[in-house]
Amino acid sequence: MAISMASPLSSWPWAFLGSYKYLLYGPVVGKVVQEWREQGRLPLGTSWCLHLILLLALRSLTYQLWFSYGNMLFFTRRRRVVDDGVDFRQIDTEWDWDNMVIMQTLIAAVLVTSRVFPATSDLSAWDLRGWAIAVVLHVAVSEPAFYWAHRALHLGPLFSRYHSLHHSFQATQALTAGFVTPLESLILTLVAWAPLAGAFMAGHGSVSLVYGHILLFDYLRSMGYSNVEVISHKTFQDFPFLRYLIYTPSYLSLHHREKDSNFCLFMPLFDVLGGTLNPKSWQLQKEVDLGKNHRVPDFVFLVHVVDVVSSMHVPFAFRACSSLPFATHLVLLPLWPIAFGFMLLQWFCSKTFTVSFYKLRGFLHQTWSVPRYGFQYFIPSAKKGINEMIELAILRADKMGVKVLSLAALNKNEALNGGGTLFVRKHPDLRVRVVHGNTLTAAVILNEIPGDVAEVFLTGATSKLGRAIALYLCRKKIRVLMLTLSTERFMNIQREAPAEFQQYLVQVTKYQAAQNCKTWIVGKWLSPREQRWAPAGTHFHQFVVPPIIGFRRDCTYGKLAAMRLPEDVEGLGTCEYTMGRGVVHACHAGGVVHFLEGWDHHEVGAIDVDRIDAVWNAALRHGLTPA
Repeated sequence: MAISMASPLSSWPWAFLGSYKYLLYGPVVGKVVQEWREQGRLPLGTSWCLHLILLLALRSLTYQLWFSYGNMLFFTRRRRVVDDGVDFRQIDTEWDWDNMVIMQTLIAAVLVTSRVFPATSDLSAWDLRGWAIAVVLHVAVSEPAFYWAHRALHLGPLFSRYHSLHHSFQATQALTAGFVTPLESLILTLVAWAPLAGAFMAGHGSVSLVYGHILLFDYLRSMGYSNVEVISHKTFQDFPFLRYLIYTPSYLSLHHREKDSNFCLFMPLFDVLGGTLNPKSWQLQKEVDLGKNHRVPDFVFLVHVVDVVSSMHVPFAFRACSSLPFATHLVLLPLWPIAFGFMLLQWFCSKTFTVSFYKLRGFLHQTWSVPRYGFQYFIPSAKKGINEMIELAILRADKMGVKVLSLAALNKNEALNGGGTLFVRKHPDLRVRVVHGNTLTAAVILNEIPGDVAEVFLTGATSKLGRAIALYLCRKKIRVLMLTLSTERFMNIQREAPAEFQQYLVQVTKYQAAQNCKTWIVGKWLSPREQRWAPAGTHFHQFVVPPIIGFRRDCTYGKLAAMRLPEDVEGLGTCEYTMGRGVVHACHAGGVVHFLEGWDHHEVGAIDVDRIDAVWNAALRHGLTPA
């Protein structure tokens, strides 16, 4: 039996370590600690290992900042080169993008501890001659060496064994720059360090040259892979020679997609000399710079920020957070003051902004956010301003040609704007359809209830969703214990039910009334004391935001109403708050169904109970499934 062997230098030797790979930095950190103890102070002027750690931090920050910038759609959406999104599959594939940085740090640590480089105490902070030597060697050695090595990597066997993984996806991001095999990483290391080695061998190395050259190299690599055009086409029109000295994200994008041209490191001059310059390079840059690739969204989901901690879950913050369901990470707590500062900044000077996007069956779906946090919706003086922001977002969507705009969470709060009714009445000629998506939310909750249930306990019973759930269940001859202190509101809902089913709606005013009911539908926050009235074996269905905390171990707790998007969704790489991958809140899914069905009516105000089954069936027909 033949055993296939992996090609040498095609996989990382520490892949089996997972996240524990960062322990490989241990010897470098240990060396710094040892020198610190020996000298009695931080060895900034004498320790290369300390500089390696600082460089590691600065390099990681460089990639992170370019990653963040590339995902700040409110800044960059009009200048994106490839309009595809980065999906979960690409995120997982490129998860270990920093293996290259790890390898380079370890190689450098071996070199400096072997005293290949002079001690930092013997170096000047700045030497202009060293910089000049590095520039000459970059142009004369690094650029041509990378060009020919890169072309070689595109030949049959080398491409399939080493370089094809780097070209796995059409859309790039800054982190894609580091997603390479060990062989490619070694090539990049030699290319990047050759100018430094030359300057040091000539006796003109300096600390600033090490920092400046390496960080500039990473900066240009991250820029090229950012998928956002950052150089104006007018610059090249005014100074034509510059187009041969510096590449652009659109220039690199052509190489990444077509794979047969634009092989240079940073200087297109070498593609000109090698006859591999893509003739579309400058025209594509101009089109992207002018925003010709920009698309108007077909569907918009209008959300708001939940709280300060969850604000760090946005896709332009940290990939490791936004690509997974929201959870409180202790490592993010030191960043809380920064997030709090951004909250204050948004409170005083911000407007609705684009957060994320995906495509479904060729249509562009975007998520916009009102720059307000959950607690602000309960400040009476803030309500007018919030409504004005929501109204401006609706009018903007209408002007752009958006087909459907779905309101999320508190943006459709009954006390705030009547579930969107305020805007529809104020602007009767809106072309964009405003929906709250609550019909599908009700359908999801109702379809979770087992068919043999004869009685349910309902809190939040007179809310928009509570009303619809009660009226639907009573028609199924299910007894609904409606918790409310308002007899008037209860009677109004009961009168809406057909006469023969009104007997199934029962008003209760205390939680004790449900002590024998094992099906609780929760639309209002429950404290531990209130939950204790539920009998053992109770299942809590819920539509309360935030969801209740499961204090009872002898009971089960359902998640917020949600649905999984169809399998043919494209470019989705962000989890929606606590939802799993590919799962969205039911009100989001309700807006999607409204758009896919092409319904031309608004869905605001009270839920039409007669439409619950129709909306549910439409969702299933379009490939959405219960989460």
